[in-house]
Amino acid sequence: MASISLQERKQREQEQRRKDILKVVRKMIAKSGAREITMRKVAEEAGFSNTVVYALFGDKASMIANAVDDDLIRLHKLMQAAVATGKTALERIRLACHAYVADGLRHSDQYFLVFMERRPAAPIETSMLKFGDPERDPYAFVCGLTAELTAEGHVAADEKQLAVLTQILWEGMHGMTALRVSTGDDPWIERLDAETHLDLLLDILLLGIVQRFPGHKSAAAIKLLSGAR
Repeated sequence: MASISLQERKQREQEQRRKDILKVVRKMIAKSGAREITMRKVAEEAGFSNTVVYALFGDKASMIANAVDDDLIRLHKLMQAAVATGKTALERIRLACHAYVADGLRHSDQYFLVFMERRPAAPIETSMLKFGDPERDPYAFVCGLTAELTAEGHVAADEKQLAVLTQILWEGMHGMTALRVSTGDDPWIERLDAETHLDLLLDILLLGIVQRFPGHKSAAAIKLLSGAR
């Protein structure tokens, strides 16, 4: 029993070290950007040896990726909860996108850190998220929503085409969020309110998708989207 207790204590200490280091990483990125971070600087700021930092994360890219994983998991939960009331794929996509944009605008600093700060690419296996897992990964979750368009007959597309359609939807909601996060209330840009703007953006994107990849029930979707607003 004593050896098990000791092992558990070591695991808890290691996890606490990991959390402490990631907290420092996030602060350093917010202050000077990911490109200025080094493993040595993080170790010094966090009060640990280089050996400890390398043992926990392996390299800079993996360490930075781990620093934003919690935000991605939180975003996934928000989007998953938002779609619960949606009765169709079109409704669920709209609800998920609204949750994404609203959260990004509400937490603009975190959004910038996760989606706009340039950082080195990390190996997939170093993330706390499982690649392609719709139960934790927000992008995979949107992939699943896009696939529902095919399941409901609005769109006829194979897996590669669905992947591209997901990218288009993600680029749309990210582009809108990123522009508003980066420019703020710029008086040179006359904008609709965020919700109205996003609804119009989604009408245009979804209408284009349904018309470009029509399924056997696309006519109903086109009619709905064309007269939605």
